[in-house]
Amino acid sequence: MPREAFGPGFRFTDKSEILSFEEVSALARCFVTLGVRKLRLTGGEPLLRRDLEVLVAQLSPLGADLSLTTNGSLLEQQAERLRRAGLQRITVSVDSLDSGTFERITDGGNALDAVLRGISAAEQAGFSCIKINTVVRRGMNDHELVSIARHFTERGHRVRFIEFMDVGQTNGWRRQEVVTADEMLQTLNHAFQLEPIEPGYRGEVARRYRIQGGGELGFITSVTQPFCGDCTRARLSVDGSLYTCLFSALGHDLRGPLRSGMSPAELGSLIQSIWQGRGDRYSELRAAEPRQRRLEMSFIGG
Repeated sequence: MPREAFGPGFRFTDKSEILSFEEVSALARCFVTLGVRKLRLTGGEPLLRRDLEVLVAQLSPLGADLSLTTNGSLLEQQAERLRRAGLQRITVSVDSLDSGTFERITDGGNALDAVLRGISAAEQAGFSCIKINTVVRRGMNDHELVSIARHFTERGHRVRFIEFMDVGQTNGWRRQEVVTADEMLQTLNHAFQLEPIEPGYRGEVARRYRIQGGGELGFITSVTQPFCGDCTRARLSVDGSLYTCLFSALGHDLRGPLRSGMSPAELGSLIQSIWQGRGDRYSELRAAEPRQRRLEMSFIGG
């Protein structure tokens, strides 16, 4: 969240507009009833939500694969109780292993050590296979591909390298700064012997590779190889809006119907109609369509 975009005059969401844990759980139950098998807590930064383990404990009995994506800065203090509450998997964003570069990318001060301690705390809490997300930006951190891959795969974690995307309006995206997955793969092939892994399911967003001798790398290619046609991801925002694409500008209100007393069956029908009517193809049309105003990832989540 760039400081210049979220200064003292910025109006944050009122508490009354934010879904309670019980409301999130009720909507999650509707999604699971419709066939959703994976639930992910993301953000923004989900660990900023007070007593997040209470929500985890409410979602865990639904039977879906339950994971969390975090920047890791608060993970050291919370990993153990999240694990006890039923969280199954964790993904941590780490865009650099150099403290200066990390600070320039995140605008978050000297936080790299705290993030690495958080990952260690997650390991000690019993999270056995942590995913590491790295957004690669030309001239910023593209020289760290091998060191990041080696550092985390040697610890038994999976690394996902992500093409720099034009999410929101404030990340200064330029096409020239995109390092393509093919370029990344070429660099990494000089350091590791890689063999492709078949997708585990339709809609899997990462192209995965096995490292000979142990370890796994993946590439998320929303810019150069869009996967809109197979996308199976819906996003529920903190204020109860349903978004059918990461690059959406407008969501579909679920908070209003939920608070007005709509039954779970009726909510399920509403969700189903929204999903079946979607026509999102932003990543496929990126070059052809003018840039539209979109929500920041700090609001809609990754």
